Amino acid sequence: MKIFTEAVCKSLTKKGEELCGDNVEIVRPHDSVIVVMADGLGSGVKANILSTLTTRIASTMIKNRASIEEVVKTLIQTLPVCRVRKLAYSTFTILKVENNGNAQLFEFDNPDVIFIRDGRIKDIPKQTIKIEERLIRVARLKLRPGDKLYMLSDGVVHAGVGGVLNLGWQWENVASYLEKWEKKDRHVSEIVNQLVKVCNYMYNNKPGDDTTVVGIQIKEPEYLTLFTGPPEDKNKDKEVVKRLMESKGKRVVCGGTAANIVAREMGKEIKTNFDLINPQVPPTGEIEGIDLVTEGVLTLSKCVEILRKFQSSDIASINFFSTIRDKGDGASRLLDLLLNHSTHLHFLVGRAVNPAHQNPNFPRDLTIKLKVVKELINLLKQTGKKVDVEFY
Repeated sequence: MKIFTEAVCKSLTKKGEELCGDNVEIVRPHDSVIVVMADGLGSGVKANILSTLTTRIASTMIKNRASIEEVVKTLIQTLPVCRVRKLAYSTFTILKVENNGNAQLFEFDNPDVIFIRDGRIKDIPKQTIKIEERLIRVARLKLRPGDKLYMLSDGVVHAGVGGVLNLGWQWENVASYLEKWEKKDRHVSEIVNQLVKVCNYMYNNKPGDDTTVVGIQIKEPEYLTLFTGPPEDKNKDKEVVKRLMESKGKRVVCGGTAANIVAREMGKEIKTNFDLINPQVPPTGEIEGIDLVTEGVLTLSKCVEILRKFQSSDIASINFFSTIRDKGDGASRLLDLLLNHSTHLHFLVGRAVNPAHQNPNFPRDLTIKLKVVKELINLLKQTGKKVDVEFY
């Protein structure tokens, strides 16, 4: 059985620094996912350079099937040496997950990866090998749907040192905290945001170290098809609705005109849902056979706004994003489906211009609707989703 690996990350930058000394690289060859997290020596610009070089070199070499010995030797020979400490030093954690669930884990001086299966913390059997005087922890795993793994930089386990907690949060307490959140049936993206939020609180909103969490969730492929915007050629209405209804997985319709086309072609009725009133987001609707019906441009724009904040390092985005599933408005419900309940997304996008949104004399690619949809697609790709698009 093929699996799909989702990976999300969030960082806090040490107070007083413009650049984070931690770096994460996620690459997706056709048969696997490679996640590399590195923590450069010190903080600021130098640490950022060290960690960025580490993640780029390691992910590229692992992608090209280099051994961990080759990776470590290349890093030692490549990283610039700190003039003060006389070291070319960056810790790292590397995880490669193949589409059949086989995984390799390499850890050097970072906190141990936290592995959760069936809601419980599981030990990862490891062996230690010595490469160029570096001790590397190595493990092989067989992962399955439902498994979650969390990579941590030392800023997480040191959170609260000398302040809220004398000795910091410590690995065992972080693991216990994640185990409790696992029982709440939350998606990995929400848990990562919550964990970073707590770290920021323990630092009293003044992070004493660069702090990074990477959450990795193993899932069965989940499919979602989204139809928005009427086709340019009205004769294509029947075809696009047929494509929507024959698709596997969840079905979403965004836009009043698109919803009317679906209802007409299916011989169904549209019901407007006024149970939740949000002045910023139009109400949702219901069509039998469709999982979610929303308004078009305003709702999609709100999704883009939320996703932009999610991609940023602004701590306010963590508070904003962590309550998505609880809000219940059309944009939040749509984003919850896109982020948390789908791995493979198929967009059916009509190119017809709505005069209410755009001067019809403008080029097609400059219409508001298409610009919003394209930005949404690009942002979703950045979260690791498989996305393809058909235009009508």
